[in-house]
Parts: sequence; C-alpha cells; structure tokens
Amino acid sequence: MSTTQSERLRGLLEPLVAARDLDLEEIEVTPVGRMRVLRIVVDSDTGVLLDTCAELSRAVSEKLDETDAMGQAAYRLEVTSPGADRPLTELRHYRRATGRLIKARLTDGSELTARILSADEDGLDLEVPGVKGRKPTTRRLAFGEIDRARVEIEFNRKADGRVTAAGADENQEEA
Repeated sequence: MSTTQSERLRGLLEPLVAARDLDLEEIEVTPVGRMRVLRIVVDSDTGVLLDTCAELSRAVSEKLDETDAMGQAAYRLEVTSPGADRPLTELRHYRRATGRLIKARLTDGSELTARILSADEDGLDLEVPGVKGRKPTTRRLAFGEIDRARVEIEFNRKADGRVTAAGADENQEEA
C-alpha cells in the first residue's frame, strides 16, 4: 500500500475508531488474487469485543463507500484486534500487557523472559522468574535496551480473576 493511500485511509478511519475509544494500530492493504484485503487492527486498554469489531466494520464500510479511498477494484474488509503474537512497540502495548509474561530480545543480543509489573515512559519494572527453585527477582529495563518484545502465551498460568489460563479476558469475547 502506498504511503499516500495509507495516510489517506488513516485520516479517514481514525475518527471512526477514536469515537469508539479504540486505538487504530494498523492498516494493511494486501492483494489477494483479483481483489484486495483491507485489514484494520484496533485495540483498547480493555480489549476489543467482537460486537465492537462488527459495529466498526459497518461504519468503516459505509465511510469507504462514500469515498474513493479504495478505488474501484473489489476489496474485502477485515476489522480485528491484534493477535497474541503482535510485537510490543508502544508504551500503551506494554501497559496493556502488565501482569503478562513477555519475551524480549535485548539490544546486547541476549533474551529475557519476565513478567511486566509496571510500565512508564522510561521503561519496565519486571519480575524475572527464579531458576531451579529460586525466588523471582525484580529488574528495571529501559526501553532503549529492548530490541523487540512479544507477549508469551501461558497455558498453565493460574487464573487470577482477570486472566484465564489461556491469557484471554474471562468476561469478554475477544475478536
């Protein structure tokens, strides 16, 4: 997708997304055979309900029909929330992952697996699991030390009332 089309779509769709208290994380147009797929990824601090994605999809479709932002060629619209394997790149991503286990590749080439205790503008407070029966330790990690990071899926984590063993919010149906 050209930068111009991306900027135009972002300018067109961001108000629709923001009106629903969501963050527009990504816009991607991918050719698939004779048509294209317009994929819009949204998120919020409380997650994204399937009904919210459906409502937003209808609003986006109407807005795109009013404009020529997608041109005349056929396209399929997908509105979704980020997958569990989405890279953590923004402060809001780390804040939303508080309490979750992450795997980070550090700028020195080493890897670190730890649980996020808190996140602020400068970095993360982490709980690093103990090895061979030792107690966990805490560590401060500056964002400048992180090359890339992702949430680790935990299948054996005990439910704490907020997160299930599979890592999804118990009270919502996620998109």
